[in-house]
Amino acid sequence: MTKMIEHFFSITSPWTFLGFQRLSEIAARNGATVVHKPVDLGKVFSVSGGLPLPKRSPQRQAYRLVELARWRTYLGIPINVQPKFFPVKGWPAAGMVIAARERNQDYGTLAHAILRAVWVEERNIDDAATLEAIAAAQGFDGRALIAAAEGEAVKKTFEADTQEAMDRGVFGAPTYIYKGEMFWGQDRLDFLERAVKQG
Repeated sequence: MTKMIEHFFSITSPWTFLGFQRLSEIAARNGATVVHKPVDLGKVFSVSGGLPLPKRSPQRQAYRLVELARWRTYLGIPINVQPKFFPVKGWPAAGMVIAARERNQDYGTLAHAILRAVWVEERNIDDAATLEAIAAAQGFDGRALIAAAEGEAVKKTFEADTQEAMDRGVFGAPTYIYKGEMFWGQDRLDFLERAVKQG
């Protein structure tokens, strides 16, 4: 039976970006598959006590930048801690990932490319033409995915995945769930891999 890691994330989260490729590598090393589920983090915060970044205290906002810079150095992953196009709505970007997932396409690659566009490439993922170009560079029909993202079926899946996240106790992004055990944050990937290795 295939090992499965569920990945609940925000398509605009820097922490999701820092963990994304490492998650893929963990899965590959251990014969696991990853199910990526973009969610509405605002709704998750509304039931879990979290605050969107602009509403956090100045101290917390400042320390977040320090931590991002520390992790950038430690991991050797390029990331602009204050990108030009952030915060962004992230829709239809998240919907494109869902649409690609439902078409059995390599949606993990698309999600990672979108995250990289925000945090490394200074691109505006709220712009449709930019999203089409990002998707095309990864071999996807961006226009078709955007059209699907604007459809009711994909929006309902997004809502359902968000509700599932809340029902299962998710309170931030990224969150990884393996065999019912939750691991919150890219800094818990070592613990996740230990669990996956155990079977």
